[in-house]
Amino acid sequence: MNPAEEYILNQPEPYRGILLYLQAFIEGTIPGVELKFKYKIPFYYINGKPYCYLNQSKDYVDLGFWNAAHLTVHLEHMNTEGRKMMKSLRYKSLEDIDTTVLKEVLADAYSVKDRKFWK
Repeated sequence: MNPAEEYILNQPEPYRGILLYLQAFIEGTIPGVELKFKYKIPFYYINGKPYCYLNQSKDYVDLGFWNAAHLTVHLEHMNTEGRKMMKSLRYKSLEDIDTTVLKEVLADAYSVKDRKFWK
């Protein structure tokens, strides 16, 4: 088992369930993603470039996007609290996950995957 998977499996519920769901959804939706363990959290890469990350913090799970400055869809659902460039979808339960929003944000992030971090 790699450290990223170990991170996910070692989280308490309900966060483990949220992380496992997001892991399966991302890997089943986005072609060519590779799960790595960077910055002490699970990080997805595409062709060697950061794409998104999963992080359990406080009472939620963040699905953060590396090229967030370029995202254009569902920005009203994105959390930017305490950050200048990063944006994330934040979940406190499995019921919080709107699969339509999730799929469309993942696709938007995929479409800008080759852009630079900054605008």
